[in-house]
Amino acid sequence: MTYINQYDPQNQFSTAERCNINELLNNSHDNNYSIARASVAPGVTTQLHAVKNTTERYIILEGQGRVFIDGALSEDVNHLDIVTIPAGVSQKIENCGHTELVFLCICTPRFEQKNYCNLESEN
Repeated sequence: MTYINQYDPQNQFSTAERCNINELLNNSHDNNYSIARASVAPGVTTQLHAVKNTTERYIILEGQGRVFIDGALSEDVNHLDIVTIPAGVSQKIENCGHTELVFLCICTPRFEQKNYCNLESEN
């Protein structure tokens, strides 16, 4: 049996994490993974966070970024670079280019909001 999920740009939404998300595939009938298209505006850094029980992989599609993982030194990322973020590890990504930073976020198992942990102080 084949299933096709049609891309709908109208499904994009802004998050408190300071990025835009379009969940391409995320449903409770397939807990193995989820796929989202994420975009970050130039000069913006996403919220420092971790995702419990979920490994994330970013595939950079457009733009230039810098990732910060587990408090380590930052690493620059560009077109088709893949970033793997282990479950529960702190992370954020900065758009250091002049155009939108766009990447796919593949989560295993699928992303669930209950596992998202904001690690920024609420000052």
